[in-house]
Amino acid sequence: MTTPLDRFDREPVLGTEGEHTAVPIGLGEAIVPLVGEEGPPLGPEGGESATTGGLGLQILRVFVENKLAVVGALVVIAMVLFCFVGPSLYHTNQANQQAALLNPENAPPGTGHPLGTDQTGFDILGRLMYGGQTSLIVGFASAGVATVLGVLYGALAGFFGGWADALMMRIVDVLLSIPVLFMLIALVTIFRASESLLIFVIAFVSWLIPARLVRGETLTLRVREYVQAVQVMGGSRRRIVGRHIIPNAIGTIVVFATFQIADSILLLAALGFLGFGVPAPQTDWGTMLSNGADAAGNGWWWQIYPAGVAIVLVVVAFNFVGDALRDALEVRLQRR
Repeated sequence: MTTPLDRFDREPVLGTEGEHTAVPIGLGEAIVPLVGEEGPPLGPEGGESATTGGLGLQILRVFVENKLAVVGALVVIAMVLFCFVGPSLYHTNQANQQAALLNPENAPPGTGHPLGTDQTGFDILGRLMYGGQTSLIVGFASAGVATVLGVLYGALAGFFGGWADALMMRIVDVLLSIPVLFMLIALVTIFRASESLLIFVIAFVSWLIPARLVRGETLTLRVREYVQAVQVMGGSRRRIVGRHIIPNAIGTIVVFATFQIADSILLLAALGFLGFGVPAPQTDWGTMLSNGADAAGNGWWWQIYPAGVAIVLVVVAFNFVGDALRDALEVRLQRR
């Protein structure tokens, strides 16, 4: 039979007196917690335990805590809606230069033309939407192509190692030594400029960085126990690279892809400003900047500021999103 052990006794280690109350938990057994002189039973330190949720919830929580990233994401969404949904609400003819000649040239912002017209009579607001479609499509598509090529190339180089890795990385080093803008101009000059060509040209000069990043991740991942276990069990190289190495480098891949969208938009803007953008009547934000540069000298500021502001907003927004994704996907920076 369990006997109540309510008493005051001297603590055997510290030599202090405290109240011990027996708490029966079984047949003839009891736990005797130490109760302080002026407080409840002492428990383990460290605060209350709480469920942090899954990995996706943790990533979303860290991302949302970055207010600039949230603003950046909203700006990107708003710009996508502006460029792709806006033309269905604000109707202008941006594909026919003859029709644009019916509009007044270099008209300031006013009724009928909220942002004015350019030197050929095109409505600036409609032109901004039309050029934004090209800039965003080229930015997203070229970043996607560059990321896929760089990830596959870097993963294979890092996984095989040895002379294959050395040869593949020397090719990357040679291409990186060529100035990016010079290579872009050379390629666009050799081939006829078009939206598809600009996507692959920008991707061609952009896949080198993810290749080096993923190669470094692969060199670390290929010696992990789970990769070696798959090799021992007879797993194919394609399965190891596709199912174990690339998915574990997804944080680096996603962050690069986000930054690369902004870089691709800037590269396209640079080409357009130098006169190597998409051919007329198509346009992009860089070409609008180039056409508006001379007009700004005549006081027609509305021909250069809208495109410049759009480029700055989108590039800064993607940089904010990329910074937040880097923090959210980095395990050491997650709040667990």
